[in-house]
Amino acid sequence: MKYSRDRIGSPAGRVLYGSTPTIIITLFILMATRLSLSRSAHFCFKHTCPLSRPFTSKNLLQCRICPLWSSSFSLCLHTFRKPTSPNNHPSKSVTVRSFCPSPVSISDRYFKMSIASDDNPLLEDFEFPPFNVIEAKHVRPGIRALLKQAEEDLEVLEKTVEPTWPKLVEPLEKIIDRLTVVWGAVNHLKSVKDNPELRSAIEEVQPEKVAFYLKLGQSKPIYNAFKAIRESPDWDSLSDARKRIVESQIKEAVLSGIALEDDKREQFNKIEQDLAKLSQKFEENVLDSTKKFEKLITDKKDIDGLPATALGLAAQTAVSKGHEKATAEDGPWIITLDAPSYMSVMQHAKNRTLREEVYRAYINRASSGDLDNTEIINQILKLRLEKAKLLGYSNYARVSMAMKMATVEKAEELLEKLRSASWDPAVKDLEDLKDFCKSQGSPEADDLNHWDITFWSERLRESKYELNEEELRPYFSLPRVMNGLFNLVNMLFGINVEPADGLAPVWNNDVRFYRVNDSSGSPIAYFYFDPYSRPSEKRGGAWMDEVVSRSRVLSRDGANARLPVAHMVCNQMPPVGDKPSLMTFREVETVFHEFGHALQHMLTKQDEGLVAGIRGVEWDAVELPSQFMENWCYHRDTLMGIAKHYETGETLPEDIYQKLLAAKTFRAGTLSLRQLRFATVDLELHAKYVPGGSESIYCVDRRVSKRTQVLPPLPDDKFLASFSHIFAGGYAAGYYSYKWAEVLSADAFSAFEDVGLENEKAVKETGQRFRETVLALGGGKAPLEVFVQFRGREPSPEPLLRHNGLLPVTSSA
Repeated sequence: MKYSRDRIGSPAGRVLYGSTPTIIITLFILMATRLSLSRSAHFCFKHTCPLSRPFTSKNLLQCRICPLWSSSFSLCLHTFRKPTSPNNHPSKSVTVRSFCPSPVSISDRYFKMSIASDDNPLLEDFEFPPFNVIEAKHVRPGIRALLKQAEEDLEVLEKTVEPTWPKLVEPLEKIIDRLTVVWGAVNHLKSVKDNPELRSAIEEVQPEKVAFYLKLGQSKPIYNAFKAIRESPDWDSLSDARKRIVESQIKEAVLSGIALEDDKREQFNKIEQDLAKLSQKFEENVLDSTKKFEKLITDKKDIDGLPATALGLAAQTAVSKGHEKATAEDGPWIITLDAPSYMSVMQHAKNRTLREEVYRAYINRASSGDLDNTEIINQILKLRLEKAKLLGYSNYARVSMAMKMATVEKAEELLEKLRSASWDPAVKDLEDLKDFCKSQGSPEADDLNHWDITFWSERLRESKYELNEEELRPYFSLPRVMNGLFNLVNMLFGINVEPADGLAPVWNNDVRFYRVNDSSGSPIAYFYFDPYSRPSEKRGGAWMDEVVSRSRVLSRDGANARLPVAHMVCNQMPPVGDKPSLMTFREVETVFHEFGHALQHMLTKQDEGLVAGIRGVEWDAVELPSQFMENWCYHRDTLMGIAKHYETGETLPEDIYQKLLAAKTFRAGTLSLRQLRFATVDLELHAKYVPGGSESIYCVDRRVSKRTQVLPPLPDDKFLASFSHIFAGGYAAGYYSYKWAEVLSADAFSAFEDVGLENEKAVKETGQRFRETVLALGGGKAPLEVFVQFRGREPSPEPLLRHNGLLPVTSSA
């Protein structure tokens, strides 16, 4: 999740995310990677984009959270007759390519799980996950059967393991792959098609899954074999990628408690189980509290100012809630806390009372009654601290940083540097807003509050740049945006993206399926795209997620790597009536962002599955490709290629394009401080906060806000209760990663600026270099080395400050 765009909660953030949180296991625990993200300069959430640490259940690149591959892919061909169903694009019998590896040694029976499947789709030999037929009733028996098989195979491996790649790493990867793919599919459905039965099933089997991964992460025979490889005379002959795998596995084993005595290991394992349950409950409470709020409006004057698209959505929501005669013109209308509805009210509703009610409901989600997350947060922080001390660390932040680029001190240093550069511009932002309100005769000019900021900021932006976000929507229809995005990556990276609907089962009619081909036309990857908001069943935010990863070990013929498959999920406004989905510019940036994550997953040339794509990439570097892609939304040729009026075909007028460029740094100081608040409170809670002490979590946030917010938060602001990134995602003591990676991404984009953005030949050459380094090398090389290989030097924060209009730095608060 991540960006003017917030990166919190789900909408603003998760590359990561996953409802299963916090188990540190080996890199081989290839759990669904989720890079989450979400933007919206004005609301508090972000995502989940996705994975610097080895694949642990806590690191679901829910990024987000929110990892894939080569053009030569050996595939076994099967005829797959897809049933016509509401969740599938109708098609006849089609030929699909198998992602199932050929049976080999230890995994021979593992990949033939159709045995005794009792028609359970989770146990069948599928090419793509059968999303259209997976139900809650399949989860318990399916996951348990897979766990039983994995347990048996692990026992065999522990008895036969040798400190060699073929006798250690390869069988280990094979053992867990099927479980990884199936659990990822089930957990994905919980995110996009949630229901009580599915929740219950996952909650029941999750402890068993956690127990297996703890057993795997604490396996002494496997740990000792990795250490033997590290100490062998052949060490220097190993590739960089293999060295990274070995060193990472040894470190992860230690962080998984392998060195603990029996009683302490038992305590550690109980903490991991408890954290998994707490994080899952945290996320469910956020989703339920978000769904719980519904504001029925029958008098149109109460929603004066809302644009036609928002009225249409509110009426459509009312129809779905039983008001069958609801229309955009006459109502009734239902306002929710789902991002498209919430943001429309905050930006455009003239009714100040309504804005206040909706704002207060939003910042207080999951903070009261049966859905109160406050005590859950206290328990999570308490258990994380206990876990850190068991492992010999003074606090959980240091545990988190053990597998990242930064240290606690370096992260704090960067945050302070950015804070000092952002403070004075943010002070001026608020002064400008107050002056503008006074000039408009606004009665609240002398008493601006949080529910006024977004509304008046939008009016100021319209006045200053003559830009109206709603009036821009007709120029950004989803089909044209996707075509423009695909044209851009073709130019930069030499790939072609084409529709492949009908090739794979999907979970909703609106989901699209695409194939990625190299310049010769050979497939190198696939991805699903689920673009629209469905508040009744789909969590908020935007994220990229792994379905299967690139892997040499899991190839069909042992020679060509298995191709990667990804999910890309957003939550934008769906089509209304006969109009296509018309996007805000922020939603355009979100799509580009998530596709950046997907590109790193899909274009990797790393054949070692454990460090392919995003796998093994330090968490604070994983946002580099996603934030890099956002910059291209302002590239003239790219933007003019997608900005065509959906009815007339008219290109966005040149003067409006120039205004968009000018508005790029609008309120940049304020938006920067917002992200810095989230990052700083995250570090404070995980590095200095004492659970059960004299200071509450909300007091910590208010203290941090004194230095990161020009307008202090409300006394009853409890946004932490819905801060999914750090309490249900992979960003605990890692939210700073968004800013850390922003430095990397801005500097990377400046390489294209240096050669001239209008110099297509030079841009293509630089794009190929970016592909061959940042996108291709995955976690097989340290991210700093990868960056230097691309850029020719270490990163500098100057491009980021320049892009945000925050240079020169004058003074700080």
